[in-house]
Amino acid sequence: MITFSKYHALGNDYLVIDPRKTDLPMTPEVVRAICDRHHGVGSDGVLYGPTYTEGEPGVRIFNPDGGEAEKSGNGVRIFARYLVDEGYERSGSFVLRTAGGPVKIEVLDSQASLIRVDMGRITFDSELIPVRGPKREVIDEPLRIGDETYKVTCASIGNPHCVIPVDAVSKDMVMRLGPLVENHEAFPNRINLQIMKAIDAANIEIEIWERGAGYTLASGSSSCAAACAAHRLGLTGPQVTVHMPGGTIQVSIATDGHVFMTGTVTPVMRGALLRSMEEMLRKLSLASF
Repeated sequence: MITFSKYHALGNDYLVIDPRKTDLPMTPEVVRAICDRHHGVGSDGVLYGPTYTEGEPGVRIFNPDGGEAEKSGNGVRIFARYLVDEGYERSGSFVLRTAGGPVKIEVLDSQASLIRVDMGRITFDSELIPVRGPKREVIDEPLRIGDETYKVTCASIGNPHCVIPVDAVSKDMVMRLGPLVENHEAFPNRINLQIMKAIDAANIEIEIWERGAGYTLASGSSSCAAACAAHRLGLTGPQVTVHMPGGTIQVSIATDGHVFMTGTVTPVMRGALLRSMEEMLRKLSLASF
């Protein structure tokens, strides 16, 4: 039987599939089928775990297009909540391993509905993001996107981000620019896009296009990248509330470059796939080898 748990973080929803409960390989074909909102369960991605290394839990993060992400702020918070809900973790703090590096988790309430994550250090280094061209920090740099040129600031917090400051954010704008930026020749591993407006020294507003997922109501790593870009550009202080269509996330930028993100997690459902869907997924997983 293939079982799953579904959670959302500010409208960004993920399915958790636990290898200790379900023996289904997470091939790209399987991930795409499960995430399909018309023929599958439907989600913005799959969290596969826990696996354990030296006693620390790990999670693999899959985008709905079947590709694997290095890190996801909302995904990390959701998976931390799952670990608490299922009794894997009983302390208020622990380390979670991701492909983008380890993250430190702090559970801030008894229901694990509010979680603080040390997302690691931000970097604007072109080689680490990566961005093509000479080694440099990609800060307020012109980039030709379609028929227009924008000033962009790019960063990595375990996964790559491109931030475009604008006078007004809109879904239409990020939907138009998102595919162009994600697949731009400047970004060899593709990239996430945030268009960002600084409201004041403590608040920014963003709209998000996620690599491999498309338009997204909220994103933890995007919030961190946009807040760090705004701070680096002198638009905000180190404590930033990030406003998104799905809600708000609190970002705190330490002097050593570590970025702390605090946000909510909400359980949606637990379920099991019917036999017809399970048989189809198993055939897909076998066909991919």
